[in-house]
Amino acid sequence: MPLKLAIVGIGRVARENYIPYLCRQPDVALGYFNRTPDAAAEAAAKFGGEEFRDLKQLAAWCPDSVLVLTSETARFEIGSALIGLGIRRLFFEKPLVAAAGQANVSEKDFFDAKAMLGQARARGCETAIVFNYRFFDQVVRAKAIARDRDFGRVTIASGFVHYACWSHCIDLVRHFCGNFAEIAALQGPVLRRSDEIKSEATDVTAAFTTESQAAGTIVGTAGASWGHPLYEIILNFERGRMFLRDLDGSLEIFDGAAAQETHALAKHRSRWDQYRDSFDKALAAYLATLRSGSPPPIAAVEGLYELQAEAALKRSIAQRRPVRVQEEFPI
Repeated sequence: MPLKLAIVGIGRVARENYIPYLCRQPDVALGYFNRTPDAAAEAAAKFGGEEFRDLKQLAAWCPDSVLVLTSETARFEIGSALIGLGIRRLFFEKPLVAAAGQANVSEKDFFDAKAMLGQARARGCETAIVFNYRFFDQVVRAKAIARDRDFGRVTIASGFVHYACWSHCIDLVRHFCGNFAEIAALQGPVLRRSDEIKSEATDVTAAFTTESQAAGTIVGTAGASWGHPLYEIILNFERGRMFLRDLDGSLEIFDGAAAQETHALAKHRSRWDQYRDSFDKALAAYLATLRSGSPPPIAAVEGLYELQAEAALKRSIAQRRPVRVQEEFPI
């Protein structure tokens, strides 16, 4: 029997980074729903599969999983509706919930997402999230080097991030450093616009500590040039240091003996090639768990932890004080 996967939300990311990979899998049958019916019909005609007029019809198809690829502004509504319809598994794009867009996450988004995942647990619905940056070659390499060379724990982390990569980079900091313990944040005085992500937002800068006793800073902005690296993260370990840059761009390593090495993209590869490949790797890992009946590679609660950090940022800015993250936004 084929795996039946339903795609909800047929936007550019779905058309360019999800459906082309999924339609090439011989054991996958696809179904589509979009609030604009023409988009679902076009996807079915181009990639093969069935189109559905509404979510009830989609649920009656009994998909093995539904990929919620809508705008982040609609994910809470759509995710909650699908859980209510008895869907067995949901796979979310990131950020998990962002009613005003990914550059303007609020405390309410965290609490809505927490309630949605609680509803999913109560209904026996397994939830997953993409966070495809974890599948970048350089991120996988960095984790392996830190482990194999016994770099120890991260002591200091620093990030500069375009809002297009904001939730991903908060997740990457957690991926290397563990849960946030305390956050103190400030908001910049200027409203900046990014035409690439069609969003306006002020800059945010935050100092943080983690439960693993790391400390660090992270800056988010809509004002960085799209032609420059979209993020830079420095990780200082007990016995080494790493620099991660851009969409699977260069990785610099300083080991405990002060030796330096650089891992860079092949010259014929662009950052957008790497970006597209990361979706294939994330989807391959997810499909493998569906086939084996094992837990997803990245559970949706990881997306809730990312929203937890953003909610703490916003509370710190609003109340002009440090926020004890796990106490004030428990999961």
